[in-house]
Amino acid sequence: MKFSTKGRYGLTIMVALGKQYGEGPHALRQIASEHSLSEAYLEQIVSPLRNAGLVKSVRGAYGGYMLSKAPNEITAGDVIRVLEGPIQIVEGIEEEAPPQRELWMRIRDAVKNVLDTTTIEDLAKYSEENPDTKGYMFYI
Repeated sequence: MKFSTKGRYGLTIMVALGKQYGEGPHALRQIASEHSLSEAYLEQIVSPLRNAGLVKSVRGAYGGYMLSKAPNEITAGDVIRVLEGPIQIVEGIEEEAPPQRELWMRIRDAVKNVLDTTTIEDLAKYSEENPDTKGYMFYI
């Protein structure tokens, strides 16, 4: 499973808006500048987020985008599903032999669990200097 730049940049937008939550609209121009991204590409990405009700837009000189819900009410899974579609590890899983099908389903469920339990607030509050001590640990 590989997430495209659409999903990655979508999370970048949401985290930036999450950090500014409660401070009014945030211009995409500023997010693009802060992260060295194309403003035109961010405009394309934010449209489905707005249509899904995750962000709302404010027009005018001091306009921009803001989260439509509190950052702790929006998960990374919400964003990824809007921008990338359903979370699938492999296609044609039903055609696999039972042991492989079980493996792919367990991996899919683990990925879904991480995405669905990680909120925009979690991502916005993260810092490399002070990572959350309850971080994820995976053993393979």
